[in-house]
Amino acid sequence: MSRILVTGASGLLGLNLCMEATQAHEVIGVLHAQTLAQALFRTVHADLLDADAPARLLDELEPEWVVHCAALASLDACERDPGLAQRLNTELPGRLAAEAARRGLRFLHISTDAVFDGQAGDYREEDPPKPLSVYGRTKLEGEYAVQQLHPAAIVIRTVFFGWSLSGRRSLAEQFYNRLSAGESMPGHTDRIFSPLLANHLAQWLLQMLEEDLHGLYHVAAADSLSKYAFGMKLAERFGLDGGLIEPSNSTEADLQAARAPKLSLDCGKLAAVLGRELPSVDQGIEAFYQLHQSGYPQSLGSLLPQPAPAGTVP
Repeated sequence: MSRILVTGASGLLGLNLCMEATQAHEVIGVLHAQTLAQALFRTVHADLLDADAPARLLDELEPEWVVHCAALASLDACERDPGLAQRLNTELPGRLAAEAARRGLRFLHISTDAVFDGQAGDYREEDPPKPLSVYGRTKLEGEYAVQQLHPAAIVIRTVFFGWSLSGRRSLAEQFYNRLSAGESMPGHTDRIFSPLLANHLAQWLLQMLEEDLHGLYHVAAADSLSKYAFGMKLAERFGLDGGLIEPSNSTEADLQAARAPKLSLDCGKLAAVLGRELPSVDQGIEAFYQLHQSGYPQSLGSLLPQPAPAGTVP
């Protein structure tokens, strides 16, 4: 059992990672504004943009592993506030990595498929990145900062879906919510990706830490598809009306940040190191469905603090 510090513990990946890791490890989740009620793991609040926060947290909590999930992950929010994107996606990972290196801690940093321009697809780790957006650029610069300041760190590029705290964070949830309500939703036919279920991703990350890997890895689904096809697969598994998904082109959407067309990732390097293939999209959707059937989304939703009954005196 190791003590793991997870930043961004209320986010889509951070929360699912904490839930997976708590089965075998001591987990401490770092939150900013969000509060979790009756979490199965310890939580602490911190403003990681405070220059002293990373060192203080590591000294007080004494983790053995640090997984940095916190980021400004909205592409359009990054376009609107590039300064904040730079602080959260570039400067913070470097500061946290430096403090982890100084203490001899294993460090795993989450990056993104958006470091590529999407012209080729099937990207390997050695392919030259060329981000199209502020998000992609600041995340790429974050990779470089981590690699420079903690050479033994793991940096992973990924794209994922899953059940979230609010039930509205991931593309899969958006498809499920809209189709369940009988509402139409656009599905981009021109954007290819390799989405991995967040729970599967968490399991692979934990194994990478257990195996004491180092360096840059792509960690995504073993295959790829369009976002429209992803929605259709999800609709079929849940017995929802796929006819409500409207084929569309992302260039027609009202988006501030440029989106890359083909962001499929080649994960052969990691598969070779760990001796097994990563899960397919179909396997991810099946597990997403089974989590739904087991009440997992409701379990996550129960972590949200409930408002006090009317008339209650604080």
